[in-house]
Amino acid sequence: MKSKRAPFVVGTLLVLLLFAANLIFGSVVIPFREVLSVLFTGETSNPSWKIIMLESRIPSAITSMLCGASLAVSGLLMQTLFRNPLAGPSILGVNDGANLGVALVMFLSGGTIVSLAGYSAIIAAAIAGASVILAIILFFSEKVSGNVMLLIIGIMVGYIVSSFISILNYFAAADKVRQFVMWGMGNFSSVSMEHLPLMAIILITVLLCSFLLIKPLNAFLLGERYAANLGINIRRTRMMVFLSSGILAAVVTAYCGPVSFIGMAVPHIARMLTNTADHRILMPMTLIMGGVTALLCNLLTVLPGSGTLLPLNAVTPLFGAPVVIYVILKRRNRSDELQ
Repeated sequence: MKSKRAPFVVGTLLVLLLFAANLIFGSVVIPFREVLSVLFTGETSNPSWKIIMLESRIPSAITSMLCGASLAVSGLLMQTLFRNPLAGPSILGVNDGANLGVALVMFLSGGTIVSLAGYSAIIAAAIAGASVILAIILFFSEKVSGNVMLLIIGIMVGYIVSSFISILNYFAAADKVRQFVMWGMGNFSSVSMEHLPLMAIILITVLLCSFLLIKPLNAFLLGERYAANLGINIRRTRMMVFLSSGILAAVVTAYCGPVSFIGMAVPHIARMLTNTADHRILMPMTLIMGGVTALLCNLLTVLPGSGTLLPLNAVTPLFGAPVVIYVILKRRNRSDELQ
């Protein structure tokens, strides 16, 4: 029993430590005593430090934790449904839909994402674009019975959307192309305290709903026919998985840009730590490790004293890519043993 609890205890402690580290360390050096003063009294000797803490570091840390957990759970849902270890939140083209929505706003409007109204427009456009693609996938899920065929349709829809984005890129002005590229690099620090509550409510609600899928997901591990024999409604469960995974991925992409590798790699980290495929254990561990990974990546984007941050997607592959390579090699070795 203790050995089963150990990963959860360690993971929870890591979340707390990394959350604190995200508050203490940043591109601007703030004395530790002043950080504590802002947290417990709301006051500090330097007004700019208070603004940095309340408007940047605290919302960034909360955003990292929530978005990392959301992407990880979204990836777990997709990997279980499609029984594909390389599946991730973006596999159905939902992220591409969000990218198209943002591209339309950036390239066809004269606004800028620096202003509050512009940033709200970016969020709305990303969610709208992702929602359209999700609706298309849900429509096809009623027409196609096999997950493999649906997966192919999702990939093809993603290619079509990417083509539209490429066309918009070609005709757009250079400054808007650069703006879009910067958004596409991902950033947990872009969410302000004003936008944080709505994002948090949506993500937490969908995460809680995802836990209601634990029993059918466990049945899906043994195949759809076995799940149907247990009384699981296959079409309804598949639709709920698509909705949960799609909404989580869409909201994270809308607020933070497309974040790579976390959704694909973290479920495998959780499997290695728990050594089980039981979603009653795997899903909460995936959620915790998603928060750990995102907080760590956000911390590593900081260049202390420089006043600048590295792009998030320049850091996430450093953790995600080795995990994916390990999974591929492990599956290959297992196949060789069976032969």
